[in-house]
Amino acid sequence: MDRFAPFIFSIILMHQQVDASPQPLTHIPDRDEIVDEYKWQLQDIYTDESAWQQDFAQIKTIIADIEQYKGKLSESADSLLACLTARDKLGIVSGKLYAYARLHRDENSSNTKYQAMTGKIETMLAQVGAAISFIEPEILTIPEQQLSTFLHQNSNLSIYKFYLENLFRQKKHILSPSEEKILSLAENATQASENIFNMLAHADIEFPVIQDEHGNNVQLSEGRYQTFIKSPNRTVRQQAFEKLLGTYNKYRNTFAASLNGNVKKDGFYSNVRKYDSTLGAALETDNVPPAVYDNLIATVHNNLEPLHRYIELKRKVLKLKEMHMYDLYTPLVPKVNLEIEYNEALKMVKDGLAPLGENYIQILEQAFNSRWIDVYENKGKQTGAYSFGIYSVHPFVLLNYNRRYEAVSTLAHEMGHAIHSYLSQSAQAYINSNYTIFCAEVASTTNEILLLDYMLANTKDEAVKIYLINQYLEAARTTVYRQTMFAEFEKIIHQVVQDGETLTADYLDNIWHELNQKYYGPNMVVDKAIDVEWARIPHFYSSFYVYQYATGYSAAIALAEQIQQQGLPAQQKYIEFLKSGGSDYSINLLKKAGVDMTSPKPIEVTLEKFNQRLQELEQLLK
Repeated sequence: MDRFAPFIFSIILMHQQVDASPQPLTHIPDRDEIVDEYKWQLQDIYTDESAWQQDFAQIKTIIADIEQYKGKLSESADSLLACLTARDKLGIVSGKLYAYARLHRDENSSNTKYQAMTGKIETMLAQVGAAISFIEPEILTIPEQQLSTFLHQNSNLSIYKFYLENLFRQKKHILSPSEEKILSLAENATQASENIFNMLAHADIEFPVIQDEHGNNVQLSEGRYQTFIKSPNRTVRQQAFEKLLGTYNKYRNTFAASLNGNVKKDGFYSNVRKYDSTLGAALETDNVPPAVYDNLIATVHNNLEPLHRYIELKRKVLKLKEMHMYDLYTPLVPKVNLEIEYNEALKMVKDGLAPLGENYIQILEQAFNSRWIDVYENKGKQTGAYSFGIYSVHPFVLLNYNRRYEAVSTLAHEMGHAIHSYLSQSAQAYINSNYTIFCAEVASTTNEILLLDYMLANTKDEAVKIYLINQYLEAARTTVYRQTMFAEFEKIIHQVVQDGETLTADYLDNIWHELNQKYYGPNMVVDKAIDVEWARIPHFYSSFYVYQYATGYSAAIALAEQIQQQGLPAQQKYIEFLKSGGSDYSINLLKKAGVDMTSPKPIEVTLEKFNQRLQELEQLLK
């Protein structure tokens, strides 16, 4: 049950415009061609690698300190506090070590030096997990009355109150000390499926060359695909679509085997820990009722008509006889010029987030001015975008900025995560600083919505307004509709494996095809090439993660409206929510902020707003 991997929120949404560099599109620069100003400053974690090695050596000392408390946690409040404090120190140091190696590796995934360092700390993390595996089972042998006495005897234990309550809530899923140690030792080996996916998708696969709008030969990449799939030239986007997915199709059996292995791994852990299912295991960790997941899928199923209407509107505006999957991301107003330089994007984000208050903006400026952000694409760099919080340092943000509005929105999104981490880690002790993914997507999406509302309020250009409303519809389509489709796919494949079947490439292709038909409706031609798209979705290796994009987006819609309509009171409640970290269950924290996610209402409100924005767009296009 202990987790000592660092606190990561990897946001790699496939619709986002995240390929970028200040170089021409025909050239992906090497890392050393990027100006330092646009690179994150990882020396803020460790000044050099000798400092990293010193901390790495310190881990064994901390482990030895922890092990002296084995069998003694029930003796006194002081013994329990000392052990938990040492474990927190181990978590903080381990998190820094992993962050330094992993972020360097993500600068260029082909760099074998940082591959080795990341592997080294991952192996050590497995040993760390084994060394501390006795703690929670031993705590659970302490009678609750005695534990309550300990909390009164030593007031410093109070920071662990929620942690201990949550631990006892999950008591039936925690095994004996020897069994927990075995599971911790196995953790490194059971990550093989995810590691295979990452190496195959990000290091080994080479995509072919295609022709851009000007007839130039350009090598395709995951990042560049995000540009080509939005090209006004239908031949370019069709070519990119077929070549990219065709490349994945060559390796479909390997991807199917790795995904099947990952789902089986989750099934193994859920069975051993006595959960009813992998879905139940994922939700119960944060005490999320299963109704939240089921409400999401059911509510989206009941509101597919606006999405189908949007698809048909796109077909008409683009003057297409048939709407194909490669037409889905095409802007309705391709002539709108919103090429936004990075420095201009920083100002737009700052102005758009002004409703969050002066203190929030000060932190934002600190991030912009102190090289928390790695801005542009380079050869071998991790695709997409993410925020990475590091306790006792500050967050870092990875981007692949490309001057489009979507890239500005991604910047706002990731800074939502980063400032959530910053405020949480500043306000909370380590044990309560790690907010859940369920809450994380609220902070990031609130920023996206505030930025979009700011942009709509400050433009009189009808074409730009159409473009921005379309951006809203695309965000809702990809974050609510598409991520819910992903969530339904996950629920299906996990149930299949739980029933004793194997996930083959053919089966996965068929399920993916059927879901695309259901969600996009009768006016969409679901091309055969899309069937293998499941193979390129990294989030399926963090099972039952993606539904939280949809729930988070829905909560964010409600919170953004409250902040804009109610002003200071709503702003203060929201900032308190960000500062709360993981000090309570996600459902409770959101209720305090003003949103009840146990009800389908936030999803219904979000899809109704999608419908309203669609009506606005229909009127403007008339």
